Parts: sequence; C-alpha cells; structure tokens
Amino acid sequence: METGEPKGDIHAPCREIIAALRAELKALATQFASLERRAAQQDKRILELEARLNQNSRNSSRPPSSDPPSTPPRSPKPPTGRSPGGQPGHEGTTYKLVPVEQVDDVVPLKPEQCEDCGHRLTGEDPSPLRHQVTEIPPIHPQIIEYLLHRLICPKCAHRTVAKLPRGVSPGMQGPALQAMIAYLTGKLRLSKRAAREALEDLFDVRVSTGSIASAEQSVSQALAAPVEAARDFVQAQPSINADETGWREGRKRAWLWAAVTPWVSVFLIHVHRGADAARALLGTFAGYLTTDRWNGYNGWRVRRRQICWSHLIRDFKGFIERGAKAARIGTELLGETKKMFALWRRVRDRTLTRSSFQVYMSPIRQAIEALLRKGTRCGEAKTEGMCEMILKVAPALWTFVRVEGIEPTNNAAERAIRPAVLYRKGCFGTHSQEGSRFVERILTVTLTLRQQGRNVLDFLTQACVASAHGHRPPSLIPTRRVRAQAAA
Repeated sequence: METGEPKGDIHAPCREIIAALRAELKALATQFASLERRAAQQDKRILELEARLNQNSRNSSRPPSSDPPSTPPRSPKPPTGRSPGGQPGHEGTTYKLVPVEQVDDVVPLKPEQCEDCGHRLTGEDPSPLRHQVTEIPPIHPQIIEYLLHRLICPKCAHRTVAKLPRGVSPGMQGPALQAMIAYLTGKLRLSKRAAREALEDLFDVRVSTGSIASAEQSVSQALAAPVEAARDFVQAQPSINADETGWREGRKRAWLWAAVTPWVSVFLIHVHRGADAARALLGTFAGYLTTDRWNGYNGWRVRRRQICWSHLIRDFKGFIERGAKAARIGTELLGETKKMFALWRRVRDRTLTRSSFQVYMSPIRQAIEALLRKGTRCGEAKTEGMCEMILKVAPALWTFVRVEGIEPTNNAAERAIRPAVLYRKGCFGTHSQEGSRFVERILTVTLTLRQQGRNVLDFLTQACVASAHGHRPPSLIPTRRVRAQAAA
C-alpha cells in the first residue's frame, strides 16, 4: 500500500545547490581579495609614479635644467626695499687708467682757439685731462721654419739629419698655440669646430679638428704632474666638499667627481659611482667630508661627515607634496630648519658667538630628530624610508655645529661642478680614457687657478713650455704670496 511519501532524500538537490553556491562564493571572495590586493598595489604604484612625475629641482636632487615647463615658478623673494644695482659701500669696478709708463703712445691735444670768443690759444696745461683707449693690434701668427740639413759622411757615406733644438715641437704647434687651444676647448668649453673657427678668425691660424684633439692630449700630458700633486694636496686638507654628476665615456655611463677645498679643487672621471670611485678621488682623506646622502660616501665615519642641508630641505618639501601626515611633518621640519639657518647666518656674520649658537641649536636638533622619528611612522612608505635613512646618519647633520669651519651645505662643490655640467651638455662626454683625462685635468686647473686669482692661459703656456724643454712644470699648490694676493 503506497503511503504517498517521496522516496530518498528530498533535500539533497537543495544541499547540492547550496554547496555549489558556497564554492562559488568562496571563489568570488578569493578573487575579490586578489583584486583588492592588486588595486592596492596599483594605487601604491600610481602614487609612486605621481611623486616621481612631480619631482623637480625644489623637492628632489634633480637639477633645475631638468624642470619641465609645467613646473610652477619659484615664489618671489620678499622685497628688501633696496634699489637695484650696487649698494652703498660696494666697491665699484669702473675702468682705471693705467700708469703712463705702461702706455704705448701718448697723443697731446691742444685747443687752437677759445670756443667762446674765438681768440687764439697757446701754452701748456700742467694737468691735462687723461683719456685712454684700449685697442687690440692686428694679430699675425709667428711661423718659424727649421731647415734640417742632411749631410753625408765622407768617411763612411752615412747620411746624418740635423735634429730639432730642445723644446721645439716635432709637430706643427708650438707651446703657446697648444695652450690657447686647451684654453678655448677647456676653459671656454668651445667645441673643436668652434675652437678651430676662433683660431682662424682671431689669430689667422688654420688647424684641423684632429690637430685640436692632438693639442689637447699634449696639454693633458703637460698637466699630469701638477694635477697629481694637487690631488695629494687636497687629500691632506682638514675638510673637503665632494659631489658627483653623470658623464659619458664612449658608449658607457660614467661619473665626474669633484673634491673642493678653499685653495685647490680636483676632478676625476670614473666609470663607477660607488665607494671605489669615492676612494679613487679622496684616497686616504681623514678630515671632515661634506656631501649629500649618496651611499658611495658611507665608507667615512659618520661623525667626520656633514650632510648637505640644501638637499634635506628639498626632501622636506617632497614630504609636503605627498600630503596627509607626511605634509604636516615636512612643514614642521622646514620651520625648524628656517630657525637653524637664521642662527647660522648670525654666526657667519659674527653677530652670534659659536658657544651661544651651540646652546640655541640644542632644542632645534631635538625637535628635528623627533620629527624624523615621527616620520618613520607616518604611514607613507617613501617618507618613512627617507626618514629612516636620514636618522642613520643623524650625527652627520650637526657637524657644522660642533666643528668650526664646516658649512651646513655642499654649495661649494655644487658650484664647482656646474661648469663641468655645462661642458657635458656641450660635448656629450668624452670618447676615450685619454679624453677623460684631459677634461678632469683642465677642469682641475681652471677651477683651482680661479680660486687663487691666477691667470689660466699663462699657466697652460708655462706648463707646455716646461714639458717641451723637460723642465719642472708650474705648480697648482698656492704659495704664501698667492694666498696673500687672493685674500687682498
């Protein structure tokens, strides 16, 4: 007899549907979690790319020349109330008459009649007005021809050729011409074609582009010993400002390094940007080293370093542009830094003693380091990482407070390396190691002589003459007389 009840489990189809739905829901949850992680990674990547896109010379280490047109203009400085031009007390640079004994020609001029009534005038003015005109006479190259006689020995029939006198170049360029070529391409940064045209237009000297490259190598060899002595001198100084910039040697990436001291500065082109290149430049230097935060300098003791505050200010501005907590921390860091530099300017102007400066700097130092520690927990990854890196070299932030003679910025090295950057933009680097040696040597000579107030062309000519005669080359090491003249 049938009871009318269904056979088997009537809920089985429902359980199967529920299980399928649960599996699908679990798969969707896994997929959603994966998409969430991917979205978070993309958001992070977008923020990094936006931060990189917004980098400029004010919030990073990028040079001003890399700023795109969209970069907002720098905020104008507040007006000082001073009129433009030289300020009261500033020594003018007007033309001064040279002594009479240095004048090549004197032309006396007398009025013949009175300009008022026309009466004839005679006599002498004991103190006539002096008016001097400087002129460049026509320049013609001096060409010396040597006739090398070939005489046959009547005894053995051997032909002997006369030799050039000592100091006469076997090529077609004399020492002064070689020095002028190096001056045009090295000091004035002219291209080889432009230097060739300048020689022809100014001195009526016609040379090939290849001859200019050959002259550069001759000058480079003449400068080798003075530059090596200058490098030894720099490494023995109590403090150095160092910096580096990109370069190209042939088809390879290279770096141009600079070590700057008050009297002598040296350059080095190296294929690396790491510690080995820094050691090649600085050798066994054990003094105080002022640099940016590049890790190539980490081989030096942190208490013997000074980190550039100009770079730190740009980092703090970068904090502000990232917004949120990082912006608040960056704003406060800039405020404390502004107080610090206000005090430093008083020390530099000698209106504040160093002992008082050290006392006033104590709370500023504590505030800045506390803000940096706070920045390591701000929730913005890049700001946290940068604050951690700065704190690792925290003692190097305050060396200028402890040690007299140390500046808080690396501006000296950055100013020194700027001509090298212009050189690179004009020539796109060097083609060989020999070309790199010429560049680093001529940059060393030109900057060092500018620091000492000496004439670059005279030095180059003396070096080339000494090289031709096998004499001792001139030195880049400043004598007491040079230091006294530069100080005056």
